[in-house]
Amino acid sequence: MFNLYIANKNYSSWSLRPWLLMKALAIPFAEHLVFFDGKETANKFQKFSPSSRVPVLVADDLHIWDSLAITEFLAEDYPDVWPSDKTSRAWARSACAEMHSSFQALRNECSMSVGVRVRLHKKSSALLSDIARIEQLWADGLERFQGPWLAGDKFTAVDAFFGPVAFRFRNYDITLNKQSQDYVERLLTHPAMLQWEQDALSETQRDEAHDLDVQVVGTITEDFRAKIQTEIP
Repeated sequence: MFNLYIANKNYSSWSLRPWLLMKALAIPFAEHLVFFDGKETANKFQKFSPSSRVPVLVADDLHIWDSLAITEFLAEDYPDVWPSDKTSRAWARSACAEMHSSFQALRNECSMSVGVRVRLHKKSSALLSDIARIEQLWADGLERFQGPWLAGDKFTAVDAFFGPVAFRFRNYDITLNKQSQDYVERLLTHPAMLQWEQDALSETQRDEAHDLDVQVVGTITEDFRAKIQTEIP
């Protein structure tokens, strides 16, 4: 049995990727949720993570950190992680690598917070460029491999890597073309994504730094997260 260490489902886009992949492909694992805790976060994560970050997959005594490394480790025993065809597999790996290393404006200006809806103060040229590139990448995959998923007819790692993007596009009311919007809806209505969202909305643990990131770039118009209960003296 694998052990997957993740952080808050409301905030942790990096945690979502391997969790979503493993749930979608029915790869068994035990979930360990360790909440962000301000300055103490690194110390808490250090207990199971060589990098003091999440996600981390533990297999016996082996600790695999970073979502891309986890994906490749799983693929050694679960071939459905990647498309079976060499061409689509190479494309999917390239798209995952680009998602893993790029789109900094999207990350900075549309910080993940599953339970809120935000009206951005403005969209920078860098953000617009990131959105355009993602739409271009999605169109390439969907048209080349005939969908409904990015690399063909099966959900694979490349779809899991764009799960957080689907949340961001919805939550920040990003205007997309129909093909992209349809793909976002497919991701958002995937059973594993729905489960992650339900869990995220039920969390009452807040992280001030993540919430501040959201408030800096826009106005929160709706907040669907569970209310924090305050003690009455």
